Amino acid sequence: MGYIIKPIVTEKMSKLTDKSSLDKTRTKKGEKYTIPAQPKYGFIVKPEADKAWQDLAKKYTEETGVPVTVVTAASGQYETTLMSEMAKSDAPTLFQVNGPVGLANWKDYCYDLSGTKIAGDLTSDTYALKDGDQMLGIGYVIESYGLITNKTLLEKAGYTVDDIKSFDDLKKVAEDITARKDELGFSAFTSAGMDGSSDWRYKTHLANLPIYFEYQEDGIDNTDAIKGTYLDNYKNIFDLYINNSTCDPTELAGKTGDDSRNEFLNEEAVFYQNGSWEYTNLVGDGKPFTDDDLTMLPIYIGVGDEANQGLCTGTENYWCVNKEASEDDINATLDFMYWCVSSDEGTKAMANDMGFVIPFKNAVESPNVFVKADKEMTAAGKTPVAWNFSTMPSENWKNGVGSALTAYAAGTGSWDDVVTAFVDGWATEAALNAAA
Repeated sequence: MGYIIKPIVTEKMSKLTDKSSLDKTRTKKGEKYTIPAQPKYGFIVKPEADKAWQDLAKKYTEETGVPVTVVTAASGQYETTLMSEMAKSDAPTLFQVNGPVGLANWKDYCYDLSGTKIAGDLTSDTYALKDGDQMLGIGYVIESYGLITNKTLLEKAGYTVDDIKSFDDLKKVAEDITARKDELGFSAFTSAGMDGSSDWRYKTHLANLPIYFEYQEDGIDNTDAIKGTYLDNYKNIFDLYINNSTCDPTELAGKTGDDSRNEFLNEEAVFYQNGSWEYTNLVGDGKPFTDDDLTMLPIYIGVGDEANQGLCTGTENYWCVNKEASEDDINATLDFMYWCVSSDEGTKAMANDMGFVIPFKNAVESPNVFVKADKEMTAAGKTPVAWNFSTMPSENWKNGVGSALTAYAAGTGSWDDVVTAFVDGWATEAALNAAA
């Protein structure tokens, strides 16, 4: 018996490998023989989390005897990969959707998780993805993103994090650093890499800010027709990034996610837009930083009550179980999920090795300094920015915005093209979704 664990995660993924979990019949010297199935538990993860999941899978196998194979999938190809895998005879029993839009495509495949042990361990039903009375997805990690900040470099430039409480403050500091970068020896921002390994930070995560504030103003949590109320603010923050970074804007199309991270690791820039999942890539054995060196600031775009704005905090990581699988396979999958979020080994690994905050009763407090920053801001009454990008109409929409941003940075396109991709592209993709 075998089951497949293949959650298709976010844009941040690498190459998928494939192994059969079916018995194979072979003939040797005229006699047929069977090669037993090799259970294929392929847990597809973000590249930055690969080692941690590999280690956790090994622990699970040691404890239970159940083999778990952790694989990664190609950047930007998660939906395509999932469609391909679901068409196979050994289709995944565990997969992932990114929120309501993702669920709409896959809800016919989703097992109702109501009444399961993992559902019973959720700290709040707000972390469940529902369709009517059915619980079709469970969020398994709460993450934050913002401006990862090298406090030491910031202080060398003559500032502290207390000097940055608004977009105007951030602009003043960044432009001053740029004016003195030769003297200081570092830039304000890492390169806003616009290749497929990095553009998700801008076409998805940064784009979340104008969507969030528009939803707040209109009192909604979804729409088929985004108005683009705050796209001027989106332009202002993107301009600030690309005009005060480690490289010329025209070079961004060739910059990767690794380039951005390495620039930050090499202390070439003060600010690095990314999330709490980056913690283990920056702090720990062989890494140049300690917790005292780093913090995370909100992404200010000049909208709302900036003095009381927190980090962008939420999840797009919802586990779903394939209801077309056998009962045994479904139960085996549920066992693995529950072990990850309830056992000592699982919860410690998710907290310490992955830096995750998990919304379950047995969660271990994460040592992640960015998680701590989010908790401190929330405790101080600051309002986290919700992850409304889960309502973006499609991956095609994101790619359209990303291409327009890249062309704008390179000087081969205009900001009007970005607005068109954002507003008109949203309406087009929403209409296609409605017609599907």
